[in-house]
Amino acid sequence: MHMAIETQTLIQQATRNTIGDALRRTAMQRPSQTALTYAERSWEYQALDQAVNRVANHLLALGLQKGDRVAAYGKNSDAYLILWLACTRAGLIHVPVNFSLTERELVYVLTQSGARALFADDSLKGFIDEIGDQLHLAIQGSLHSTTPAAKGFDILAVATGSGSDQAPEVELADTDVVQILYTSGTTSDPKGAMHTHRSLMAEYSSCLLHLDIKPSDRCLAALPLYHSAQMHVFTMPSLLAGAFSCLLDTPTPAVILQLLKEKQLNSFFAPPTVWISLLHHDQFIESELQHLQKLYYGASIMPEPIVKELGERLPLSGLYNCYGQSEIAPLATVLAPEEHKDRPASCGRPIISVETRIIDPATGEECAPGEQGELVHRSPQLMIGYWDKPEETAEAFAGGWFHSGDLGYRDEQGYIWIVDRIKDIVNTGGVLVASRDVEEALYTHPGVDEVAVIGVPDEKWIEAIAAVVVLKQDAEPDAEALIRHARENLAPFKVPKHVHFVQQLPKNTSGKLLKRALRQQFGTSV
Repeated sequence: MHMAIETQTLIQQATRNTIGDALRRTAMQRPSQTALTYAERSWEYQALDQAVNRVANHLLALGLQKGDRVAAYGKNSDAYLILWLACTRAGLIHVPVNFSLTERELVYVLTQSGARALFADDSLKGFIDEIGDQLHLAIQGSLHSTTPAAKGFDILAVATGSGSDQAPEVELADTDVVQILYTSGTTSDPKGAMHTHRSLMAEYSSCLLHLDIKPSDRCLAALPLYHSAQMHVFTMPSLLAGAFSCLLDTPTPAVILQLLKEKQLNSFFAPPTVWISLLHHDQFIESELQHLQKLYYGASIMPEPIVKELGERLPLSGLYNCYGQSEIAPLATVLAPEEHKDRPASCGRPIISVETRIIDPATGEECAPGEQGELVHRSPQLMIGYWDKPEETAEAFAGGWFHSGDLGYRDEQGYIWIVDRIKDIVNTGGVLVASRDVEEALYTHPGVDEVAVIGVPDEKWIEAIAAVVVLKQDAEPDAEALIRHARENLAPFKVPKHVHFVQQLPKNTSGKLLKRALRQQFGTSV
């Protein structure tokens, strides 16, 4: 009996497939190949693997135990990535924290997750000091300090130090929770999606296949690593493939374009708002970007005119539309380059590890092709629930499917179109209008740079359609002209009742448009 138990333990060790195991395999295969760069520092795969072990051992030596939550509060850096990877080796649960959160939001995430440790950028520590009396942290440290830090509490110092570079002896399983990803909290407090090694590894495999990630890729990681798309759709699969990643902490259009050219990077992901700002920047010179082979977009719906412009200006590049959400790790569907010609507005078909249905939200019945409904998923990539929120978890998995909250439809060939977030649908006079339809029409106006459409309270219509517009540099604000343009391209009930001109649209640090902020700003001003 004892021998059988021992054998079973050995089998589990030999067949285990954690994120730390996957990184070790890549490091063994490509020890001297450059894995990543940040600022002036460069890491080969073997050196990165050893640094991860040093930090993992040190975290455990500080008194952290398996299952403890470790919060990371910083911009992109090598230290940020190393801390995450060290948590995967030490059995700790990583909690990425959006560095633009308000004080209340920051306190909420750190408290709700029960974080025992917090490592932050020096530039952000002032925010932590202001709320220190509201937190219950056993350990506070730096990610990469620019000043002499307390010994043992700086991740970069430990990573480059003389500590043990052997993997820590911690009993791990694929089913262990390894990260809590907090949702954006557009309508209520954020929810923490719990991901296991198993869910993330399933997603990494699908990303490698569907996004054509190769060891020869040279990738720019410019969007925040706290965001699931940058970390888990691109940076982690690229690392496991043995590719090269350049980390950037401040993704301004000028810096992005400079790095793409100087380092001859061939792979880049950005949400629609960032692609729009790049296309309209004076340093976007097509002849200097012909080495770009893979152009990825996602995180929100890309206007079809922008997809067309990208394809025309960089015709040798492949466009990939990536759709999903944090709860599914976060990739659910992909529209590949060869599929863009016939269906440029589609988000593609479900990836190999995802099963997707479109159902009537009221009845749960499956929708016929062309009929709009809510997207629901089954997949090994899915979270195992929301941290300490059993009711919300039960609601999300009602009927044995994960409910996305996205409205869309499927065609006869299985391609999916996202219409809108259900909460962003405008109910005007009892007629439901997708904000995307109106935005697509307004984007065809030559003077429009960016546009967001929202519903605002209205005595007659209950909700009225309002367009919030950023104009191109030389365009003049003319609301009536935009409304006339809308009338020429839309059904009468879809034409905006109000047009507001702004200098810029509100976005979070990953470039995602914040419509809730627009509703707050313009919902009472009409």
